[in-house]
Order: sequence, then C-alpha cells, then structure tokens
Amino acid sequence: MKVSIFSIIFVIGITLFLPQVQAQPTISIIMEKTTYSYCEKLFYTIEVSEVTGDPAIIHISDESGKGSSAIPIAITELQNPIPSLIPFDAEIFPLGKYFIDVQYSGAEANAEFELIDSDSICIPELIKPIMANWLSGNISDGFLLDAFQKYVDSKLVNVPFEINEKNVYDVEVPEWVKNIGYWWLEGVISDDDLSNAMNNLLERNIIGFPITVDNEI
Repeated sequence: MKVSIFSIIFVIGITLFLPQVQAQPTISIIMEKTTYSYCEKLFYTIEVSEVTGDPAIIHISDESGKGSSAIPIAITELQNPIPSLIPFDAEIFPLGKYFIDVQYSGAEANAEFELIDSDSICIPELIKPIMANWLSGNISDGFLLDAFQKYVDSKLVNVPFEINEKNVYDVEVPEWVKNIGYWWLEGVISDDDLSNAMNNLLERNIIGFPITVDNEI
C-alpha cells in the first residue's frame, strides 16, 4: 500500500503540535541515621532523578509544628549531601521527633528523625562569636572566661574562680593560647579537645589571675 506524501506531512504536523508530556522528576531523602543526640550534627542526602536547575526547598519542624524558615539548597548532582553546620544544642533543640520536608521541581519527599536525651555535653554555639571576638582583640581575656563560666557546662570546662566586674580585667590568658581558639573555630579540634586544653591550662594556673605579692599574703 502506498502512503502519500500528504499523509506523511499530516502525521508529522500533528506530532509537532501535540503537547509534550514530560515525566516529573522524583526526589527522596536518604537519612544517615534516624536517631540523634545532643552534640551530633544532622546529615542526610537529597537524591533526585534529574537535575532541573531548580533549588530544593527544605523545611524542618518539630512535633509542635514549630519549624525553620524555607531553606533553599542548590541541586547540582543526582545525590546531594546536606550536612548541618551546627550540632544539636539543648538550648535550641527540644527532645522529640523532627520532620524534614523537601520540595523540588513539583516533587516532594518527607523524612523524620528523633532527638533523644544523652549524657553528651557540647560547647554552645553562642561561644563561637565570643571566641572570634576575643581572637580579634575586641573583648578581654576575662570576658572570654566569664562566657565559659556562664554558658558552658562546668563538667566540660571548669573555671575554678569567680569572675565579676571588679576582676574581669585582671584575668590573663597567654597569647599563644589563641592558637587553640583558632583551631577550634576552624574545626581542626573538637569540643572535647578544647575543653581538655582549657581545663589543663586552668588547673596549672596558666590561665587565671597573675600571682602578686598581695595575692600571696
């Protein structure tokens, strides 16, 4: 049977003008684990079937419904690791279940994890800007130690003397100790490393009040 040129052109024309049906990309959340405790950092991977150029929009909420603002994450690979920059802190994160919701190019995915109680103690995040200010010379040695005394659990760093407005400017920390602060801020050493170093220096009176004749009497 012969097919006319007109018929071929007609079929091609219809094909060109038919709406193009594109499959919606798929998305999934791969959790590193589903149970975390204080001082640990959340880590998960967003896996997509294709890279569309759209960002993934992430919301994290707790059992009460209180959640984060929308967090846009660039999707550049089929598998995109999402590490948290800060550890779970008891002052910020209550215990219980948390929910991760991700939207990406019309697709959605959900996952959950639980934050449980533990004996883990970590240095609160608010110490980092204080440490940075001390390293920059914006606050005195005494104000740094005062922050450790007020905000860091004494089981982690024990400042064995009381700091008040009368003696806050008398506290001395050797200049070379700043290297330890830099290493901690840059993630070279852990909270435990920093606390061990601080406790050692405090116990040996390397950090503290200068010894004077008045102090000895």
